[in-house]
Amino acid sequence: MKRFNTAIVGATGAVGQEFLKLIEERNFPFGELKMLASSRSAGKTINFMGKDYTVEETTENSFDGVQFALFAGGAASKLFAPAAVKSGAVVIDNSSNFRMDPNVPLVVPEVNPQAIARHKGIIANPNCSTIIMVMALKPLYDLSRIRRVVVSTYQAVSGAGREGMDELKTQLEALARGEEIQAKILPVAKLDKHYQIASNLLPQIDVFMDNLYTKEEMKMVNETRKIMEDDELRVTATTIRVPVYRSHAESVNIEFEDEISVEAARNALEKFPGVIVRDNPAEMIYPQPLETSGKDDVEVGRVRKDFSIEHGLNLWVCGDQIRKGAALNALQIAEYMIANDMVF
Repeated sequence: MKRFNTAIVGATGAVGQEFLKLIEERNFPFGELKMLASSRSAGKTINFMGKDYTVEETTENSFDGVQFALFAGGAASKLFAPAAVKSGAVVIDNSSNFRMDPNVPLVVPEVNPQAIARHKGIIANPNCSTIIMVMALKPLYDLSRIRRVVVSTYQAVSGAGREGMDELKTQLEALARGEEIQAKILPVAKLDKHYQIASNLLPQIDVFMDNLYTKEEMKMVNETRKIMEDDELRVTATTIRVPVYRSHAESVNIEFEDEISVEAARNALEKFPGVIVRDNPAEMIYPQPLETSGKDDVEVGRVRKDFSIEHGLNLWVCGDQIRKGAALNALQIAEYMIANDMVF
């Protein structure tokens, strides 16, 4: 089997660590493996599949001989992706730096694999919430064009990285001891003002824009249109941080051009790769973040008619945003390229 030299940029973070788990689980055909990170993490040792790897500081010279450069997120791709491409690597980037660049494909392999062939060295991974939603939208869009989507998200603290998870844990422990709560990370670490997340909900993910939506909400709007290749698709989003460690949930309301029955919707979702329908109200069976955490598939349930509009359906969708919403989706892009002889 041909093997591909692979670099993980951000190897010590939550997404980088998930890359490593998935590479082992899925038997990804890597050859040489480079663990890259910022200068703060350089020199650390990561044991992977019985071998010790020394984390190196990411530089423009880190990508010689690399076929796949998997960027876990953050500013690193803006700084180093061009150098990786110049070295001959295909960059699969989990940050928002290139998502809306018209020259960069924005890809969910089950949804729009045809876009991969248009890459010029960089392929963007969509926002985690967008990935989870379009996995449910695509099989339904294929039944009837979607006119409008109204989505409310319930996003786990791991979407804010390891620091977000640590803050929830610390706050829950402080609550149990009756101590004062300290908030330093959420809703947005770089802002001066922070709120408690334990026993709370925060209707802000990322910063507010001039139109009063957050960046996270507008990512869902713009990225969904790009992935679905439909600039007329109307999308409106409200994104909410909830005190859940892992796995996002979304309430999705869809308006179609034609009538779609609940049965037809369920059948289409059941046949779609990467989607599991968990929908039996009589037995109280529906997707839950706790049950989708650590799993690859996106789960859909609570499929029902929206009686307030013509041709409307409601869905409840859950998915692990670190796996399918980040690392898994990126690795699947690389796997698709390998399977279709798109790596040179």
